[in-house]
Amino acid sequence: MDLFGESENWEKKLEPILSKYKDRKHPLEYQNTYQLMVMVILSAQDSDANINNIAPLLFAKFPTLSSLIDTDIETFMSYISKVKNYPTKAQWIIDIAKKLKEDTEIPSTLQGLTALKGIGRKSANVILRENNKPTEGIITDLHVIRVAPRIGIIKESKDGNKVEKDLMQLLPKNIWSEIGMAISFLGRETCRPKPKCEACMLNDICNYYLNEVI
Repeated sequence: MDLFGESENWEKKLEPILSKYKDRKHPLEYQNTYQLMVMVILSAQDSDANINNIAPLLFAKFPTLSSLIDTDIETFMSYISKVKNYPTKAQWIIDIAKKLKEDTEIPSTLQGLTALKGIGRKSANVILRENNKPTEGIITDLHVIRVAPRIGIIKESKDGNKVEKDLMQLLPKNIWSEIGMAISFLGRETCRPKPKCEACMLNDICNYYLNEVI
């Protein structure tokens, strides 16, 4: 639902955050696609900061997918034991390594990525965006789930897939690749659970600010 009834204007309304955050690298501190894929899987239900903290030792020990194929899962888990749900995530990553075998075999499509264990649409969209691959969806993390309804683009929902679908129906495809992370960065920096509305560059068009704050 377009609360403003002007879906054709959303690209213009969101231009301030698109301009500010366009091409900004994801907060996960990865060096290549293999590292990004592993870190995205590990970050589910966890913080980017925590994954960044464990990454250096993890990738020093396991620098490629092929280095994971024959590793003992207990050894691998010892490097990610501070990550939420690490036993399950460890098995997913080992299974992916055995399936793909080489870093060069990591898929570059939404369908290919989501066929792998532990990678849903959100994770796949992050990997595609960071690798400048063709857009097939909109990154919808917990910040987007909170902020997009607050702005007034869509109705509130806790279902990330529904939020993504609603955004895709309303926003032009030419901004899909960047708008998810732009909204996410806004949520990380300004539109926090307790929002800093006065400092927000979208407060002149924000449904929450216009109707709840002023």
